[in-house]
Amino acid sequence: MDTTDWWGADLLNGGRADAPWARVGAPVTRGRLREQVTELGAQLAAEGVRRGASVALQLPPGLTVLRVMLAVWAHGAQVMLLDPRLKKAETDALLARCAPQFLITSPQARQVAAGVLEECEITVTARASGRPADAEVCLVQFSSGSTGVPKVIGRTPRSLLAELDSYAALAGMPGAGERIVLLNSVLHTMGLIGGFLHGLNSGAEIVLPGRAQPNDILRAAADTRAEAVFGVPVHFDLLSRVAPPPLPALRLAVSAGEVLPTEVYERFAATYGIPVSPVYGSTETGIIAADLVSGARPPSVGTPVSGVRVRQAGGELQVALDRSPYLLDDGVDRYADGWLRTFDRCGRDPVSGALSILGRADSVAVVGGLKVDLVEVEAVLRAHPSVHEAVVLAGEVIEAHVGCEPPVDTGELLRWCRERLSDHKLPRRFYTGPAVPRNSNGKIIRSRELLHAAYATSGS
Repeated sequence: MDTTDWWGADLLNGGRADAPWARVGAPVTRGRLREQVTELGAQLAAEGVRRGASVALQLPPGLTVLRVMLAVWAHGAQVMLLDPRLKKAETDALLARCAPQFLITSPQARQVAAGVLEECEITVTARASGRPADAEVCLVQFSSGSTGVPKVIGRTPRSLLAELDSYAALAGMPGAGERIVLLNSVLHTMGLIGGFLHGLNSGAEIVLPGRAQPNDILRAAADTRAEAVFGVPVHFDLLSRVAPPPLPALRLAVSAGEVLPTEVYERFAATYGIPVSPVYGSTETGIIAADLVSGARPPSVGTPVSGVRVRQAGGELQVALDRSPYLLDDGVDRYADGWLRTFDRCGRDPVSGALSILGRADSVAVVGGLKVDLVEVEAVLRAHPSVHEAVVLAGEVIEAHVGCEPPVDTGELLRWCRERLSDHKLPRRFYTGPAVPRNSNGKIIRSRELLHAAYATSGS
């Protein structure tokens, strides 16, 4: 197959028409999905969407965004995924930078807090200032932007197919006839590719709970007799704090996005009788490493998956790519000579080859001529019984941004750190609250400027 002409048709047309595809409540069959994509395709054609067009989608979480994406691809057009939680100024900035020719939105786009929607209305707007798509790129996504302006990342048909092959070859990955309760955002790599596109490719059914509350998640898993739950660390933290109903079919829990805290790993395993298995990757590369079988303990993220080559350079993980994933230059040197810097510090087991993610390569600060690993300080803070998340950053002094429940005063946090850290490693400023501010993608902010801007906006 010529991968340059692949626009999702094989995924859409594969499998029996009566086989379930996904559900938010009642299941939707593959046959019904094909009918809906055909109907949407006719609507898009009437609006002028053609092969080579660039189309931005800003739709609420649910099944409609997936149907529209497949309909856009069916025209040979490029999909650009915008998070509906973005503020207008953030959306306008991305539209100005990327210049899509069409923008598809919904009157219900701001109903993100209401949970997952099976159906929503769509509005197609032609943009006179838009530019045609890069001919090789079928999917445009954005980095978390936790340290500044989001990076613009392009995925080619070849890279998507290679990632789907990696998932298909991964031991333990759910397959035909199995059900996955999917909590990851469908706008991000794990939810979209490891969830929905893998489901279409393998015959697994995707189950979306109406809301991401523990009781709703567990009810969806019990009612559908799901074999797997995919999520991010915060989901497994919440699930590990409630008593689950009987889940006889559940065999797999998969975490992505961030390294799972050890305490959450242990609490979940004690509650559910199965470990949380890691999948590690990035928007730029897709899946890099995973272990869905042996119960890899954090900070291990398993071995590199089939088709992915990695190396260590100066203690940092790099991934081989045949082209730069970045569509716009932001002035940061990340890709050179076929290798992408992840900026993740890593270790590698000499026997199994398993990778361990040890923090960011840019997390080391120098205080009074002495080096301080800010990740170490974060780990000490998270070990406090009332602290569930922490970000430690260095500016004029080391400052700690701490999410704690019940509240903890700064004197107690300082005493806790002083008992466990050398004096030069101690935070000099503490900012506490129920949670550390997050960006529109749901990731913890790791920029001092953005964190303080968030505090100013919230009035805290």
